[in-house]
Amino acid sequence: MVALIDRDMLGTKVKEVLNYVPAAVFPAIIFPGVFFSDFGSLVQITDPKIYGAVIALIVGFYSKNVIATIVSGLLSYWFIIFIILK
Repeated sequence: MVALIDRDMLGTKVKEVLNYVPAAVFPAIIFPGVFFSDFGSLVQITDPKIYGAVIALIVGFYSKNVIATIVSGLLSYWFIIFIILK
């Protein structure tokens, strides 16, 4: 519905609220993949996904770049599972 409405028709308050939608949806998509196992239970603190998420969080905080955050999280996770835990 919102995609069919011209931007000029929306008020400034609605535009401000809609700016936060991507920031609210992204964690909702990422959280279950990082903190839940395939069986629906919480993962252990030693799970490599936790370390990758922490590294991505730190990179995201300092760089403010979504691409750098995703790449750093993936690379650190892959480094842990393919190099360290091999």
